[in-house]
Amino acid sequence: MEFVKSFKQTKLIKYLFIALLGSILLAVSSKIKIPFYPVPMTMQTFVVLFIGVAFGWKLGLATISLYLFEGILGLPVFSGTPEKGIGIVYFTGPTMGYLVGFIIAVYLAGKFKYDENLFKTFFKLSFATSFIYLFGMLWLGNLIGWDKPIFKLGAQPFLLAELLKILIATLAIKQIKKLRKIV
Repeated sequence: MEFVKSFKQTKLIKYLFIALLGSILLAVSSKIKIPFYPVPMTMQTFVVLFIGVAFGWKLGLATISLYLFEGILGLPVFSGTPEKGIGIVYFTGPTMGYLVGFIIAVYLAGKFKYDENLFKTFFKLSFATSFIYLFGMLWLGNLIGWDKPIFKLGAQPFLLAELLKILIATLAIKQIKKLRKIV
C-alpha cells in the first residue's frame, strides 16, 4: 500500500513538473516576436497545439490553466507584459478572449486522435485553433463595441501566420505525438 501511495506522489510531482515546463514554454513563446506582415507573430498558438497533442487533454488543460493563473497573479507571462500591464488588469483587457480560447484549443488538440492523414490532422488543428479566435473576437466585440470591424482587427491580420503554424504542427504531428508516451 505504501508503494502505491509513493507511486501516486511521484506521478503527481512528474505531472506538476511537466505542467510547469509547459507554462514556461508558453510564456517564452509569448515573448518571442517573429517579424511577419502585417503584425508580428508569436508562437503561442503553436505551443498551445503542441501542448495539447504532446501532453493530452488533461495535462494540457492543467498546463494552460497554470499559465493563465501565473499571468492573473501578475507574473509577466503574457505577450505584452509587463510593458502593457500585468495581472488581472492585463488579463481582462483586449486579449482575454484569446487567452480563454487557449483552454478550448488545448482540450480539442489533446482529445483528437491523429493518424497518417495530414489533411484530417490539418483540419483538426485548424478547428481547435479557431476557438482561440472565436473567443477572442467575441470578447473584443464586447469590449470595444460591435460597430467596429472585429474580424478585421481581431483575426484577419493573424490568419496567414496562423495557417503557417498549423501547417508546421501538422507536418510535425508524428514527432509531437511521440512525446505523449514520455508524458
